[in-house]
Amino acid sequence: MEPSQAEALFRLDSYPYRHRAGDVANRPLVTAAPAISLRAAAAVMADAGVSALVATDVLGRPEGILTERDLVRAMARDGAAAADADAAALMSRPVQTVEEEAFVYVAIGRMRRFRIRHLVVVDQMGRAVGMITRRSLLRLRAGDALAMGDRAAAAEDAAGLASVRADLAPLAGSLLDQAVDARAIAAVISAVTRDLTARAAGMAEASMLADGKGVAPAAYTVLVLGSAGRGEALLVPDQDNALIHAGRESDDPWFAELGRRMCRLLNDAGIPFCQGGVMASNAAWRHAAEDWRDRVRDWIAHPEGDNMLNADIFFDMMPVFGDKVLGVDLKAFALNHARHAPHFLHAMTRDLDDMHAPIGLFGDIRTDGRGKLDLKRHGLLPLTLAARALALRQGIALTGTAERLAALGQAGLLNPTDARQIDEAHALVMALMLDAQVARVKAGKVPETSVVVSGLDPHRRGLLKTALKRIDAMVWVMRSSVTA
Repeated sequence: MEPSQAEALFRLDSYPYRHRAGDVANRPLVTAAPAISLRAAAAVMADAGVSALVATDVLGRPEGILTERDLVRAMARDGAAAADADAAALMSRPVQTVEEEAFVYVAIGRMRRFRIRHLVVVDQMGRAVGMITRRSLLRLRAGDALAMGDRAAAAEDAAGLASVRADLAPLAGSLLDQAVDARAIAAVISAVTRDLTARAAGMAEASMLADGKGVAPAAYTVLVLGSAGRGEALLVPDQDNALIHAGRESDDPWFAELGRRMCRLLNDAGIPFCQGGVMASNAAWRHAAEDWRDRVRDWIAHPEGDNMLNADIFFDMMPVFGDKVLGVDLKAFALNHARHAPHFLHAMTRDLDDMHAPIGLFGDIRTDGRGKLDLKRHGLLPLTLAARALALRQGIALTGTAERLAALGQAGLLNPTDARQIDEAHALVMALMLDAQVARVKAGKVPETSVVVSGLDPHRRGLLKTALKRIDAMVWVMRSSVTA
């Protein structure tokens, strides 16, 4: 490991031991009287842009805490009647606190031990002065991700890109240690992956100019597809990219060379060539704008075989380099055509016929001969497919699975209880996969999408079993809505 990498990782790992809780707390703290109604509490939280408020006594010491989750659960249970109820009945007591002079690692440990998302920071007199949230801790770690993005932008060769890629596993491990939602970690990994792809494209373009190949003959943009496009990439790297340009067929040789150089750089940086050939170096994934529209029309008109495999990955696109308007326009075109093609949306859910919760007759989780379960295949993939198809039917342009599920809930297609439970199931499956991948990287092994079920403690095995059952049931509900 280069000295600069070691220093960066030391700074990352030592942060909680060098900073105080008061340094990272959100201030000023938003407080309210215990007798406030839920309607008024919701308004206060919305106006202040916070996810929790604290009730204090006359001396300013915390007496109770009310969170967004408390509000959602009350509304799900009691409906509109909950709005006029006193918040005091829903507040959590006693309030978990940390002194502002305590180191951040103390706050992290306390939040993990009590499994809470909000920790009140108090001064020496016990008065509430601020709040630490999981979201605020993520922003701190996002600073490391931003630094990685800056390093990606400054990389001069594949080795520079590789050093950034190598730091993703330690970053993910640090975030997991802070009990950050695995989906937020996946979003960071995805963002860095997109940064690396964009930099590889820029380096390829510069090398072509230096080699006398000239400038781009027309405007173009590079797209990242699949899991990194929808913000859900973990630590199993793979190239999924494409290219769209505003030129003519005669311009393709220049873009073909660009795609080859870009993909080779990414492969040398530790992001392997896509085994399925979904790369801008492949002519099938490199077209002029109108040719791309023709291809989308063909996918929708003939939804079978490779057309469906290609469409699945395409609809999670994200433009990352060049004239991004080309990508935005293409995505809007594809979304508009897909939502009005019920036969195509029906075909998007066809593979779900063979995807069921791997639960045996006696309620045990079925695994392969090695005691492993592929959580991508049996957990994430069916939920991703169903959420994508239903979101497309509703004209929802969001690409992340969690964001699609939330939007479907807001549209009234999922009831609040189902939406909450499937969100928790999605988060758990992602967390188990990422935790296993980080452990394998630390052990010097190649990360994979499977987990050793017997290696989970009984509590986590029980949670996983419940999550898989809920995903199975919710996928059936969403698929029925797509095909209705």
